[in-house]
Amino acid sequence: MSNILIGITGGIAAYKIPQLCRHFLLNGHNVKVIMTENATKFISPLTFESLTGNRVYTDDFEIYIEPESIKHISLSDWADIFIIAPASANTIGKFANGIADNLLTSSILAYDSAKPIVVAPAMNSKMYRNKIFQRNLEVLKENGFHIIEPISGILACKDEGVGKMVEPEDIYLYCKKFLKKSDILKGKRVLVTAGPTIEYIDPVRFISNRSSGKMGFAIAESAFENGADVTLISGPTLIKTFVDRKEVLSADEMYSEVINKISEIDILIMAAAVADYKVENYSEEKIKKNSENLTLKLVKNKDILKEASKFKKDNQIFVGFAAESHNVEENAINKMKEKKLDLIVANDISRKDIGFDSNDNEVTIYFSSGDKLKIDKMDKKKVADKIIKIISDLIK
Repeated sequence: MSNILIGITGGIAAYKIPQLCRHFLLNGHNVKVIMTENATKFISPLTFESLTGNRVYTDDFEIYIEPESIKHISLSDWADIFIIAPASANTIGKFANGIADNLLTSSILAYDSAKPIVVAPAMNSKMYRNKIFQRNLEVLKENGFHIIEPISGILACKDEGVGKMVEPEDIYLYCKKFLKKSDILKGKRVLVTAGPTIEYIDPVRFISNRSSGKMGFAIAESAFENGADVTLISGPTLIKTFVDRKEVLSADEMYSEVINKISEIDILIMAAAVADYKVENYSEEKIKKNSENLTLKLVKNKDILKEASKFKKDNQIFVGFAAESHNVEENAINKMKEKKLDLIVANDISRKDIGFDSNDNEVTIYFSSGDKLKIDKMDKKKVADKIIKIISDLIK
């Protein structure tokens, strides 16, 4: 796991940083914190010491307590990722002009520029829009700093405007792109589909399904974390991710995106729950309830995976998913053979504790070789990690 160094400057958003620490800690990372003097006036260092289990470093640190190491050097060397949140206009100005007058700014200057440094500004909207501040921000960007731009909202001064720090979850998601677990898929181009598709009946109503997209998103993130160049094509979902994502609505839109990219990829993982049917005649106007019954004529959508398999090269790996309510093994194997897949991941959607809407899944993987492997019930991200490891072994 990674070493995360979080620098906290003076600002009301400092009270949100314990939640940021928790995101990293719950996912197995080690966290240390540097606080400026003004930051300690908003939240106590003891909060972070209790949370992280590590000493918090402040401007009143005694440099000779641990004579074997100079703090701003040792902390910078220790960190795999350096996050400044909230980052005040004052501290950003110091970064931009090479000023190192406290532990935090000294640690920034000592930090290896080859490693990621992420800055999440927070300030009054007038300060944020100031030309001098914007110039300083551009200097950071030009020097490789990753800036998570603030959002609009009610600020501490009661004004409303841009300048509010993004939520801790968003900072964590942004940083996940730097938290790679391995390089087992390094150099491989992976296309993942996820979520539902929707087929409009009229401007208000549509046909869709219960897919949340959680499994597909978890697979896309796991592939990225293991070194792959990932493209995620997703139907409508509220899930946030750090993976590059192309949003589509209908099965036809997803079909076009997949077919256009099929020749460029090494691995296709079709985890989306694509609508099998669409209405034959879409109504441009909202259908009025003028009668007791309404009959819709449906026509079959293109089978994306079946069509994609026509373009499959010998060195490509195609993975499908089968969400079944009965005859799970028989239906999954038939689907795998029909669509010329290397493997298919099947789950029983009749169970209430896994699958749709759940954070957990239990699947059986069927291979074209005739083998099968069961993955017992666990968090979908852990299931995704196992699936990616299995796919990487096929490449070898």
